[in-house]
Amino acid sequence: MTDLVYEQPLNEKIRSYLRLEYLNKQLSNNLNHDHQHRCFYPLFSLCELSERCDYRSEVLKDIERNLLQLSKWQELDHVDSEQIEFYIQALMQAREPLQRPERCGSQLKQDRFLSALRQRFGMPGACCNFDLPQLHFWLAKPWEERQQDYKAWISHFDPLLNPITLLLQLTRSTAHFDNATAHAGFYQGDSAQALSLVRVKVDAAHGCYPTISGHRNRYAIHFVQFDQQRHSDRSIEFLLATCA
Repeated sequence: MTDLVYEQPLNEKIRSYLRLEYLNKQLSNNLNHDHQHRCFYPLFSLCELSERCDYRSEVLKDIERNLLQLSKWQELDHVDSEQIEFYIQALMQAREPLQRPERCGSQLKQDRFLSALRQRFGMPGACCNFDLPQLHFWLAKPWEERQQDYKAWISHFDPLLNPITLLLQLTRSTAHFDNATAHAGFYQGDSAQALSLVRVKVDAAHGCYPTISGHRNRYAIHFVQFDQQRHSDRSIEFLLATCA
């Protein structure tokens, strides 16, 4: 089988970033392949999240914090200065669109086609052509035309999603995977440094998955056998990365 990576956020900010990243990956996948009406589910989920919370201020603070840290790293010996410079330039470029006053995705509220679809998509089985004839018409368009429409819709969220992608890359880069063993299916760890993300890589051949809990300085990992849906009593070899 193959190695699977599981991630557990240890604060609300990273939790939100991971949810937005997940939706971003779905958007990209739907942009490259014709998935018919399924493309609207991540789009509307992103609309819902961005309406509930204006992430801009938090992301801008995070960008400034990382720019300051990267600038300090530049002064150190034996660092990859080229890689640091890449992230500095990328973060500075991603910061500019976020400084505009309007909230990401707010203009999509004025799109009558999307508004009609969004009202119906929360209802089970409400995507029939008699419920949404406009959707039936849109789906009959050539994929190239629908692809351009979809690209225009998701571009409204690029100012938010692009910097979050960079920030999560930087978070994950703060720790490498190390070998670890969960004796009787359990592993516990702590850290003097505040953590934001725990990453577990485990071979699917073990037939189990981790459930991870914790806070900024302490975390616990329980491995659960998938077939029996109960805690494993075996020793599980896995890879662990704890990101600051």
